[in-house]
Amino acid sequence: MNSLNQTFYDVLKEIIPTNQELNLINEIVKDLKSLLEKKAKELKIEYVRIEPQGSTGIKQTQLRDDFDIDLFIGLNYDLYSTKYEGLSKSKLKKASKEDFLDLCNNWIIKSLTMKEFHNPRLLYAEHPYVTVDYFTKNVKLKIDIVLYFDLGLEYIKKHGPITAVDRSPWHGRFIRDNLNEGQKNDVRLLKQFFKACHSYGDKSPVGKIGFIGYAAELLIYYFGNIQTVFKSFDTLYQNPLDYYNRNKNKLEKIQHFQNDYLILIDPIDMNRNVASAISEKAYKYCNQRIKDYIKNPNKDFFKLSAIPEINLSNQNDTILSNTFIIELKNKDADVHYTISRDKLYSLGDRIKANGEREFSHAKRFGSIVFEVYFEDNVNEYNLVMYCDNIKISSSYLRKGPQVKDKFHAEKFKKKNKDFILKDGYLWTETKREFNNFFDFLKNFIKDKIPDNLEIVNISKSFNCKTASGKKAIYVLKNMVLPFFETETRNK
Repeated sequence: MNSLNQTFYDVLKEIIPTNQELNLINEIVKDLKSLLEKKAKELKIEYVRIEPQGSTGIKQTQLRDDFDIDLFIGLNYDLYSTKYEGLSKSKLKKASKEDFLDLCNNWIIKSLTMKEFHNPRLLYAEHPYVTVDYFTKNVKLKIDIVLYFDLGLEYIKKHGPITAVDRSPWHGRFIRDNLNEGQKNDVRLLKQFFKACHSYGDKSPVGKIGFIGYAAELLIYYFGNIQTVFKSFDTLYQNPLDYYNRNKNKLEKIQHFQNDYLILIDPIDMNRNVASAISEKAYKYCNQRIKDYIKNPNKDFFKLSAIPEINLSNQNDTILSNTFIIELKNKDADVHYTISRDKLYSLGDRIKANGEREFSHAKRFGSIVFEVYFEDNVNEYNLVMYCDNIKISSSYLRKGPQVKDKFHAEKFKKKNKDFILKDGYLWTETKREFNNFFDFLKNFIKDKIPDNLEIVNISKSFNCKTASGKKAIYVLKNMVLPFFETETRNK
């Protein structure tokens, strides 16, 4: 057995769930189904099926000590279709959400009467679902109970889903039927590796969203095993994986795929890229870790560890000197972390776009690279950014029209008496509003912070105040910046 395979074998022994865990999941699911069925009968609610989905459900690709349960309840769409007939997509979405909210509140939450079920609550970013905590003396886990429309596979392939989760049961069936036990163990290894890289799920510290379970499962499906996934990972961004055998050129002509860094087509829906939300940052960091692992295979690459706090003692560190942090506190517990996260990524994009270029499109502060890091359990959110040139000239040459464009050239000359000629264009010296990045940053964000977030600190990295802020700086400096070229760092 070579060192790669030996490491896989050794890690696998530590991450496969125990029989005790599997038996516990089965018992909890059995109790849940019994409670839901009893309440549905009492309320005369019709449904098609209740079954566990996700990695702990019919897929069976879960990791040890990571066995939260996703229980899905399928509804017969025919019972609702007449009510939704003629509605636009947005109105249908609103109407189905209202129906799901009613079922969540009056059926699901009221079913959870056993003493082991604690704090049943309604959660959703877009799709309403119920979350409940399960406690016994030795066990604590989270259960999500999700409603969906039980649609046929051909219906989904032809028309698409009605709600965001209608495909999910078919994902489970596809993985159940198309991966053997060895491949499911390879999925476990791949998920563990992505988690060890802090590049997994929608709380991924590296990039907005990291690799998800279904993406890991499809990578094993497409490549056959984890060894081939690792060998092929370096060129994954150049080689789309399509169940429907469309080539790269054809896929790139599809408008909603054009901005996707990775393409991993969903076998259940040819119009869905499973990798659309996986960030370039997460991919690049994982790619480097895979290269390092292949050179020196050992179990440390699969160990889960906390993000460390950056050491800020070296005041001469050029990267830290050009790094700034906005530390924030969430004041409203009802705002889902994905909403705060997305708004901060959007703000980061706007800072980058406005900071790199003047309104006239002239270069401004050079390359800006940012990252968002949050710990929603303590309501802390951070936007950290590196800027190439934190101090620039107080004025710049603004480019005007071509000299031969007489009409616009004359207008330009009248407005700009001190124009100059250069390379066949008119130019004028223009005073900058800001020539210090920190001043620009403070001014730019003053009315753009989401209402639920308050600023704890905005400063250079050396004056960071919170532990999560120091972790944010660590992520940017060590896990993001090395894979993105900037002007200053390449001199």
